[in-house]
Amino acid sequence: MGEGSAIAWTDHTFNPWWGCVKVSPACTNCYAATFDHRLGGDHWGPRSERKFFGDKHWNEPRRWNKAAEKAGKRMRVFCASMADVFEDRPEIVEHRARLFALIAETPWLDWLLLTKRPENLAKMLPPVRTANIWLGTTVENQEYADVRIPLLLAAPAAVHFLSVEPQLGQIDVTNWLHVRPMSKHRAPIDWVIAGCESGHGARPQNVDWFRSLRDQCASAGVAFFLKQATEELSHSTSCAVHAIAAGEGSWRKAGGVIELPYLDGVQYAAFPEVRR
Repeated sequence: MGEGSAIAWTDHTFNPWWGCVKVSPACTNCYAATFDHRLGGDHWGPRSERKFFGDKHWNEPRRWNKAAEKAGKRMRVFCASMADVFEDRPEIVEHRARLFALIAETPWLDWLLLTKRPENLAKMLPPVRTANIWLGTTVENQEYADVRIPLLLAAPAAVHFLSVEPQLGQIDVTNWLHVRPMSKHRAPIDWVIAGCESGHGARPQNVDWFRSLRDQCASAGVAFFLKQATEELSHSTSCAVHAIAAGEGSWRKAGGVIELPYLDGVQYAAFPEVRR
């Protein structure tokens, strides 16, 4: 859960603590809760204690920052894969404050804070924002897109992004991708990540859902990243072709899931342009 993250769209993963509460359909088969339970943990649920870490763990991003500065290359840090930074619990207040202090201390790292609780951004983000915070929210279906995206965009950030993973239905985010009429500002959403569900009990994907998001992003000039999908054939009157397939730069995971798959022969792994 640290250096050399297996998540294709980040360089590192940092968890200031472990544990959360399931809040929406995207959480039903939560991989983090499953992983925690597999290791003998019990950190999920409103009555479960969160797992906290010592100084050695908290010093890892400082080391990544020094390496990034030495290389002259910014690095992305996903925070947090095993928690939600914006969960409202009194015992994590001091740890969240420590996290924001660490973010300010590591300017060569871009911190990707992904939440299913954007309603808490306004009261939990520090009053003085650093330029290395990317804010994202999970939108697994249209209902949660409609509710969460406006809350996300109300909080300023270097990048606003959507995690449409697991994607559980057709989603139209056009209203939040295109530049407003008569406005000189860039598109409100800078980046869209999509992907299927994986693991035991994974719910089915639909390649047309991915195609729709791809086309919406292309129309608005917004970066699109298809993180994972299962192999799928599209049948025509004459032949069957791979709508989702593995190729150069992708790899297969357990359960037939392809990381960085090709969609209609093209691999979509774009990153946003960062405004500073």
